[in-house]
Order: sequence, then structure tokens, then C-alpha cells
Amino acid sequence: MGLGMFIIGFVIFLFYVYFLIWNIFYSNKKQRLENNYSNESDEIDSDGMGNFTRFPNK
Repeated sequence: MGLGMFIIGFVIFLFYVYFLIWNIFYSNKKQRLENNYSNESDEIDSDGMGNFTRFPNK
């Protein structure tokens, strides 16, 4: 009985670890696709900080 419980627990643990690693990689891939960051800088964005550092045109 003791060895059988150990084997069943180990199989459940392996399923847990497999799906944990799969979820990490799947979420990372999905987040990259949703964010779609590019390393190309904007022509107007000279400081590299984005639009919030620009002064409005008056």
C-alpha cells in the first residue's frame, strides 16, 4: 500500500509540474503576441521614453 501511494502521488506530481511549465511558456508566448513590442524607435521619439514626455503643440 505504501509503494502504490508513492507511485500515484509521483504521477500526480509529474502532471502538475508538466502543466505548470506548459502554462508558463504558453502565457509568455501569448503575452508577447498581445504586447507586440518592437525595438524600432519612433522618428519623433528622440529620448526613447514614449509619447508622455512630449509637449503638446500649441
